[in-house]
Amino acid sequence: MLSAERGVAVVTGGAGSLGSVICTGLAREGFRVVVGYNRSAQKAQAMAAGLPGEGHAALPAPVTDTTALAGFAAEIGRSYGSCDVLVNCAGVTRFVPHSDLEGLDDALIDNILATNVRGVFAAIRALRPLLEKSKQPGGAVVVNISSIAALTAMGSNVIYCASKAAVDNMTKSLGRALAPRIRVVSVAPGVVDNDFIRSMDPSWLEEQVSRTPLKRLAAPEEVAAAVIAAIKQLTFATGAVIPVDGGRPLS
Repeated sequence: MLSAERGVAVVTGGAGSLGSVICTGLAREGFRVVVGYNRSAQKAQAMAAGLPGEGHAALPAPVTDTTALAGFAAEIGRSYGSCDVLVNCAGVTRFVPHSDLEGLDDALIDNILATNVRGVFAAIRALRPLLEKSKQPGGAVVVNISSIAALTAMGSNVIYCASKAAVDNMTKSLGRALAPRIRVVSVAPGVVDNDFIRSMDPSWLEEQVSRTPLKRLAAPEEVAAAVIAAIKQLTFATGAVIPVDGGRPLS
């Protein structure tokens, strides 16, 4: 078992564009980071090897596979003994205009809900015993990466918006259910400047910026900073949704 001198942070979807920035931020804060991945093994392993500090690892964490998640948790238990932070960053979507009901087919609906909603719950369920062993002051912390779409109902498609609303509702339920040993919060970004967003129609992007009072997109580093703040500074918050949206609901 690795030394328990530093906390352990697990990030599902850790090899993604946002997950990788969150992993880097957590490593810089002194955590030993477990980069959970689905299909991006090579990228996740390279990233774990390049994170600042020591004791990092990359492990398969397909959030729609409960049996695999049990193995993921068991490996973390063997290597680290406990878990202090879980960041649920794994998620999927695809752009479908909200008026195009036929374009939002059953397979896409099922995939979004299985990954974005059931996957969040399944990861928490699998890691709960290790989170309850945390010696971190104030207990362990779960951070669910949500979206402004949960509030505005505007996003890549109708079911994606619904999935993030479900995540925020689950954050509240689990904030109550897992207290006082585990805090649960959502971090809800507005439109984040990442590869997926940059692939969208430029006129759509301009519209998002114009509707945001701060007149720009969120930087991935700002989302990571909110995650770290939820863990280290907002120690009396649970069941809360923390916006990183540039004031978008105000317009």
